[in-house]
Amino acid sequence: MACQIIPPKEALRSMDEKESNAIVAKPREWWLTTRDFFRDTNAEMKKVTWPSRPEVVGTTVVVVVATVVFAVYLWGCDVLFYKAIDFLFSRFGAST
Repeated sequence: MACQIIPPKEALRSMDEKESNAIVAKPREWWLTTRDFFRDTNAEMKKVTWPSRPEVVGTTVVVVVATVVFAVYLWGCDVLFYKAIDFLFSRFGAST
């Protein structure tokens, strides 16, 4: 049999007090961590190098042009595949 050590009542009381203090301290910790989060976020946002208006306009134009080019390309592929499938169905007896 293993020897089991039972802690004295004083040690148990101090454990209970620590646990109750931890529970009481939780809202305070929550407030402090939230405050620290916003403080750190504000500090990091000050370090950000924001783009200038011409940079934003330039990248927006690139995105819009690329979107139009890809849309036209995909539309062309769609028409091509539609015509190919329509030809195959009409050639081999099925009609659409």
